[in-house]
Amino acid sequence: MSAPPTAQEIQSLFNSIAPIYDQMNDWLSFGIHRVWKKMTVNWCQPQSDSLALDLCCGTGDLTFLLAKQITQGRVIGVDFSSQLLAVAREKQQNSSQYQNIEWLESDVLTLPFADNYCDCVTMGYGMRNVVDIPACLQEIKRVLKPSKKVAILDFQRPSNQLIAQTQQWYIDNIVVNVAQFFGSTAQYAYINPSLDRFPSGDEQIKIAQIIGFRESKYYPLYGGIMGVLVLTK
Repeated sequence: MSAPPTAQEIQSLFNSIAPIYDQMNDWLSFGIHRVWKKMTVNWCQPQSDSLALDLCCGTGDLTFLLAKQITQGRVIGVDFSSQLLAVAREKQQNSSQYQNIEWLESDVLTLPFADNYCDCVTMGYGMRNVVDIPACLQEIKRVLKPSKKVAILDFQRPSNQLIAQTQQWYIDNIVVNVAQFFGSTAQYAYINPSLDRFPSGDEQIKIAQIIGFRESKYYPLYGGIMGVLVLTK
């Protein structure tokens, strides 16, 4: 198994793929990521006046979905990739609908917010890429208000070996080849090793319980190639 990348390497990777990030998400998920993202937002139970954080927000898909539901509150999209945030800001400027969104360039391991700050948290395709998953969950728990929820969506290595082998083949032979067309072969070749390192749903629940979340549930999706971890403080 290859060594995990450093935070600086991950930041550089996402800055480099920002122009093709949305297109490649469609290829990785057959376009179904939009449905999963809506489910993720619903699981964190935003209210119309909530203050929500979308961590590792990327180009803002989950941020915009939150903003549609939080009509009287505020949504903050957080990412440490300046280039992904630039794409998100451009998308926001092209619509008059999302005036309740702020963007913040920050590392999710050291969030610049007070304790018990927000009403709900989402994270899409970010947990697998942080260098310290327990520290990330601890930081989320710190900024989340008591009894409030976080919903974390990410790819997963399925427990079914046939599905897992199919997923691995698809990433290596389809996704990476498509990325090669955009000059980003190395950036997307990292996905399979990252899946091999990523904790299973049961392992994620154990980590969350050790940190002290009151409720921890994991929902596998699409044959287990995807999952949503829903935690209550």
